[in-house]
Amino acid sequence: MRAVRVTGLGLLFILLAWQALVWIVAPPPYMLPSPLAVAETLVARRAFLFEQSLVTLLEIALGLLFGTLAGVAAGFAVVAWPRAGAFAWPQLLILQSMPVFALAPLLVLWFGFGLTSKVVMASLVIFFPIASAFADGLRRTDPDLLDATAMTDASPMQALWHVRVPLAMPSLVTGLRVAAPFAPLGAVIGEWVGASGGLGFVMLQANARMQTDLCFAALAILAVLTLSLRALVDEFAPHLAPWARESAVHILPPSRQRIAS
Repeated sequence: MRAVRVTGLGLLFILLAWQALVWIVAPPPYMLPSPLAVAETLVARRAFLFEQSLVTLLEIALGLLFGTLAGVAAGFAVVAWPRAGAFAWPQLLILQSMPVFALAPLLVLWFGFGLTSKVVMASLVIFFPIASAFADGLRRTDPDLLDATAMTDASPMQALWHVRVPLAMPSLVTGLRVAAPFAPLGAVIGEWVGASGGLGFVMLQANARMQTDLCFAALAILAVLTLSLRALVDEFAPHLAPWARESAVHILPPSRQRIAS
């Protein structure tokens, strides 16, 4: 709840500063509309924006699902089969180093203007952070635990599945938290390159027609979707590793530090 209050206060400050800037500078509406104008557009075009939001939301959800599954599978594979991983990992690094905008036109060319190219784009954006975090977690297993497991009848694959994977789940959670906010980015970039619907398509068309208020309205909805997705991941992630509870560290003021000591 504290994070929600802090985020809400931050957004309120930004909106007030934005509105004050519009009142003081008075820029043309096509350059910088006021928050009130954006709110009016959100209300007036709510049916249209809701329909386009559903398109983008579906792309985000599918991209997050398939990107997570692919990232987990890749992270597991490069640790389970080190020789194959040593060959495949540099190729994945090369893929990750490519600019997303450079890949988007190719994906649209290969998969068309429909849903598939947007889902593939969103999956690619979040794939590597999850694969990297999960593989790193698998590699960081306590050597003493592995030595203890070697003294049993467990095979290397059983040790990987029953010991290393559970201990790597907190790293996977971290990867999910880092990657989830990028899923909307991948979907919107795909819509910018070629689409017939979605918030990215709305922003592109609105910008071409100098309907800046509509562009900001779509951006506001996208921001809400991104924050909601991060909150959903934060809510769901602890269930992946209930044995690794997080604890908040509170820094006491000097007077209380002396009392506590």
